[in-house]
Parts: sequence; C-alpha cells; structure tokens
Amino acid sequence: MNKPKIGVVGIPGKWSTEVLADALEQRTGHRLVIDLAEVALDLSGPTLTWRGNDLTALDALVVKKVSPVYGPDMLDRIELLCQAEHCGVRVFSPARSILRLVNRLSCTLALRQADIPMPETVITEDVGEAVAAVRRFGQAVFKPLFSTKARGMTLIDADQPEAQLAAQVAAFKADNPMMYLQRRLALGGQDLGLVFLGGEYLGTYARQAQGESWNTTIHSGGRYASYQPSAELIELARQAQRPFQLDFTTVDVAETDQGPIVFEVSAFGGFRGALEGAGIDAASAYADYVLEALS
Repeated sequence: MNKPKIGVVGIPGKWSTEVLADALEQRTGHRLVIDLAEVALDLSGPTLTWRGNDLTALDALVVKKVSPVYGPDMLDRIELLCQAEHCGVRVFSPARSILRLVNRLSCTLALRQADIPMPETVITEDVGEAVAAVRRFGQAVFKPLFSTKARGMTLIDADQPEAQLAAQVAAFKADNPMMYLQRRLALGGQDLGLVFLGGEYLGTYARQAQGESWNTTIHSGGRYASYQPSAELIELARQAQRPFQLDFTTVDVAETDQGPIVFEVSAFGGFRGALEGAGIDAASAYADYVLEALS
C-alpha cells in the first residue's frame, strides 16, 4: 500500500513547522513544506501549485501557520486552502474552522454564543464608547483583531485625565479601526494552554509572567511550566473548542477570583508550550492522528 503524500503548510525554517514536517517524513518518506505566500491558484484549470508542485495531487495538507504575521491577508490565504479542499485534498484543521478563529472577533462571538465564560468585552469603532468602557473596567486590554503572543496589545488605565485617556484610545484606533477591549483581570501571573487533538484532551501547560510584564506570553519574557488542571477546567476547555471542529488546538484559559475564563481557542495550537510545559510531543501525536484519519 502506497503511503500518503502530505504537505505541511507553514513557515519554512521555523521550529514548529519543521518538527511537524520531520514527524510526517519519518512516517511517510515524503516531505513538503509549503509557504502559502508562494502558492498560485489558476482557476482556468483549476490548478493550485507551489514551486511546480500540484497541491491538489496530495492526499492531505496539515496547517501549522499561514503567515508569519497575523493580519487580514491571512483570510485570503486560507481561501486557497478552501479550494484545495474543494479539489478533494483533506486539510487539517479544516479551512473553514481556521477562518473562524484567526479573527479575534469571530472567535469571541462564537465562544459567547456557546455560553463560554470570557472577560467582559466591548467591541466598538467609537472612541467615546471605548473610553466609557475603560472607565467602567478600571483597566482594559486593547487587542488587535489579528494578533498572536500579545503583539500589538495595549493596556490602558482609567486613572488618568479624560483627554489623555481619549488620546491613548485614539492612538490605538489609528491602527485598529474596530477596537476590541477587555476588562483586565487578576490572573495571578499565569494563564494556561489546554491541548486537544481531535477533540481529545492531551495535557496542559502554564505560561508564567516574568518581571514587570503585564502579560504572560513567551514573546514578553514569560516561561512555560507544568500544570495539572481540575476536571472542571478541562471540561470548560473541551466545550470551548468543540464548536470549531479543529484537529489540533490549544485553548487559552485563566483562573480568576470570579472563576475560570477562556481567552481564545487557537487556530493552530502551540507545539513548543506543549513540549516544554507539558512534555507532550505534539508534532508526533499530530502526525499519527493524521495518518490514522487518512487510513
């Protein structure tokens, strides 16, 4: 029986992309790392190609990243994956599932519609409404609709003159016309990543803030650590990821004085956090999962 030909969509040279490609190559003898920036869709065929490779001839594409920087352009690239699916290529996770998650607003709305507890959140284009929300919250975290690892996020404090507060909000709005802001919660210096494969729970890691940073991301100097969550916390994360029907994901959860809350469900999941914080070889587990799904 011929082994399946599987391509990895990601960022060539980046660790998480390459370890996933390594794991699949060890199992299939085939290696193809695809940068979506170099893919061409010719609808006269139609053909979907990368460096002369016909991607529609593959058995599957496993998506690790679609862009090194989060932004609206990601949506166009994911549409190319939708075309691959239309041509019969199995995509892990499904392209439509990824589309719902790369935009923070669509992810948030889906979570709230599923009654998942989240921080108090306001979405508006109006500076006055945003200022009023900051006054109500005391402190608010302003988040770009497309970002990862807290990039572009801004913490704004209500304890300042009105004009200065409005100026800070307006400065954020200059780059983010649709403003997304959440009440800042006391997280005890850490939040959690709960890892799921095919909807099944694999384990949990913590992200712990270091020094004076207000967020826990590794990008801001945080570190990964092991963590054993309660059964209730695992079930909350399971419910959060369920509507999106992802093949691999990490659910970002935090424990607060008011109970656990969910920040987001990741479109791609975190391999390094799973490995360094929870001892999970996510790349190998994902590769085994893909091959079983294709068999």
